[in-house]
Amino acid sequence: MSGGVGLRWRLTAAFAIGALVVSAGLAIVTYQTARAYLLRQREASALRQAFVNARLVAVSLQAEPEDPSGLLSSVETGSGSRAVLRYHDRWYGYPVGVGPDSLPDSVVTEAVAGFAARQRSRQNGDAQLTVAVPIPARRALYFEIFSLDQLEVTLALLRNTLLAAATATTVVGALFGLVAAGRVLRPVREVSRAAAEVAAGNLDIRLDDRGGAELGQLADSFNTMTEALRQRIERDQRFVSAVSHELRSPLTTLTAAVEVVNARRAELPDRARVAVDLVVSEVNRFNRMVQDLLEISRLGAGAVELPDEEVAVGPLLLHAVNSLDVGTAEVDIAGDAYEACVRADKRRFERIIGNLVENAFLYGGGVTRIALDRRESIVRITVDDAGPGLTEEERERIFEPFLRGEAAKSRGAGSGTGLGLSIVAEHVALHRGRVWAESSDAGGARFVVELPVARP
Repeated sequence: MSGGVGLRWRLTAAFAIGALVVSAGLAIVTYQTARAYLLRQREASALRQAFVNARLVAVSLQAEPEDPSGLLSSVETGSGSRAVLRYHDRWYGYPVGVGPDSLPDSVVTEAVAGFAARQRSRQNGDAQLTVAVPIPARRALYFEIFSLDQLEVTLALLRNTLLAAATATTVVGALFGLVAAGRVLRPVREVSRAAAEVAAGNLDIRLDDRGGAELGQLADSFNTMTEALRQRIERDQRFVSAVSHELRSPLTTLTAAVEVVNARRAELPDRARVAVDLVVSEVNRFNRMVQDLLEISRLGAGAVELPDEEVAVGPLLLHAVNSLDVGTAEVDIAGDAYEACVRADKRRFERIIGNLVENAFLYGGGVTRIALDRRESIVRITVDDAGPGLTEEERERIFEPFLRGEAAKSRGAGSGTGLGLSIVAEHVALHRGRVWAESSDAGGARFVVELPVARP
């Protein structure tokens, strides 16, 4: 999987962000609407009460009392309001301690100018609403201060409730997005798994076309593509197999004729002997190429099955190396890997080792080390050579048919057929293993074969 955030998590984040935006927007609108409504109701109630009390004070001031402070104590001040009276340029307040310092300057200025006024403000950290009512007939100004603390508590409770609801909505939206993304992306995962199966060589995989018109169309297109690919590969395999079989008869005749000529090689002149040697070499190479093509076609067609036989990989590796006629090579076998058993076709296993070693001698300057070790449920065989190594591009394509490394310079060059490593890859896949190329510690090429242990 490539790096970055997956599509499922991006969809989940999109659902969560969408839920957050919607819930936050609704919460803000609800809070602002409720706040404006409650403030209007509170102000309307305070204004009614202040004007009623102002009229009562105006009536009481007709008697011109010497101490109006007692008058304020008789005024009905609900909801814990406080009253301030300016009469004959003197200030009176109720309860004790309330005076002009509790009033906003702007409200006092408006009242002195003869206008009724109201203003929300904060006094010592407490929210309050001040209402001013001029009483010009008595040269008096009446002020009433209403506490807004209870309203702020109500608004805070509403704000916290809306915040909790927005948070819960966001979480629910994220969970819904996670579930929905999983359901939406399930067909994508199925397509991905099917594509991986096709890449691994399973061309019989098909997608279920149930899941709506769009997904059904995708499934039909994928199945059609897979079937066309299978038919084309089978057609190519049949072609290669047919060509190889057709070449065997004339090749057999040509080989027999070359052997007859080669048997009388000593009677030929020098130039003729050189020509005979070239013909013998090319015929042998041609014969091996045809055999390799037949082997690849059988493996590609699935006509070869792995025998149900368990063999110890250590002795099998030593026998394969000792049977090669390419010189000596160091074989390093870890103690716990010698007796490890694998399900293997002995002939094809020896062909794997033989092709890797032969490739090292032909193009890598010879084998420097062959190693066998065990890693939990697999055994690993490595073949190092003394060559210049492989480039990144060569390591990725070295197992393609007829493709040579830099040492061979071009396709088809040299005495090999160009199919040895392709056969190695096919045989390793038949044994349910994997093979790859990398750089050795000494700088040459290293070919690594991993096979599953029969009894982990």
